[in-house]
Amino acid sequence: MTDVLNEFPRLIDPRSGRPLMERTVMIANTSNMPVAAREVSIYTGVTIAEYYRDMGYSVAIMADSTSRWAEALRELSSRLGDMPAEEGFPSYLATRLAEFYERAGYVDTLSGSDGSISIIGAVSPPGGDFSEPVTQHTTRFVRCFWALDKVLADARHYPSISWIDSYSEYLDDIRGWWLEVDSNWQDVRHEAMHILLEENRLQQIVKLVGPDALPVDERFLLFCAELIKNGFLQQNAFDPKDMYSTPLKQMKLLKIITGFYSAGIALLEAGADLQEITELPSVPGMTRLKSETGNDELDKIDEYEKMVRSGLSAISEKLKQEAAGDRA
Repeated sequence: MTDVLNEFPRLIDPRSGRPLMERTVMIANTSNMPVAAREVSIYTGVTIAEYYRDMGYSVAIMADSTSRWAEALRELSSRLGDMPAEEGFPSYLATRLAEFYERAGYVDTLSGSDGSISIIGAVSPPGGDFSEPVTQHTTRFVRCFWALDKVLADARHYPSISWIDSYSEYLDDIRGWWLEVDSNWQDVRHEAMHILLEENRLQQIVKLVGPDALPVDERFLLFCAELIKNGFLQQNAFDPKDMYSTPLKQMKLLKIITGFYSAGIALLEAGADLQEITELPSVPGMTRLKSETGNDELDKIDEYEKMVRSGLSAISEKLKQEAAGDRA
């Protein structure tokens, strides 16, 4: 909390140019404070959020963490003599969690304006056990879950969100909005997820026999998965260009990598050499593109995509000439 209080006044809101603290409300109840204060703090936070929502604002509330709040609830219930349920939590734990999350949403206020509350609840399962009651009940009520991965955090890969364990059930709700950004949004997303899921499966084999034992197409998939992780999923919050990317920039960055994968697979099937594809001069720049181009420099991304396609086309032409020479 001391770090937050010291740093937030120095952070500048890019929209207003004023310190971020001016539109931030913090409620702090540390573990050495009374149990009742820790239990009630989460309700205080969401009530203040509703106050600003009713004024026509869009409010984001970060509850860190609902697990500590549930532990305070467990202490209170035991002192009140309530019958304990799973792992000592009260039987009404699920109800209290549902009551909290259902206070999020978009509303039309009595004044005729509209406001919203977005709740981000942090869950801290002991030992990273996602089967414990707070995590299980939370996933029942929320439709989007970001699972943080300690391995990614140790590797300095931020944000350390696991693309395997995380999920969103809002795809049908947001499909129309994304299609206005890019008509190929869903196909590109599916292609990227396919690469990442296959890479996760192949890593089990790589640990046993090494990457050299894999076919060339699977080795190329591992290479492209690293491009997605480093050139798209990884983000530097302190980089002025990478700290925020518009949806259109995100799509352009991802389409370059997925397009490179699709074209590369086709070239490999035609007999191209894997090393020749992965060592194209344009390939190393894919991981730097997100931090070298701003949101208003999308034309540079388009030029880079043309350069990648040009390199792949050169390999394709070379294969055609070799095939023509063999026939001659």
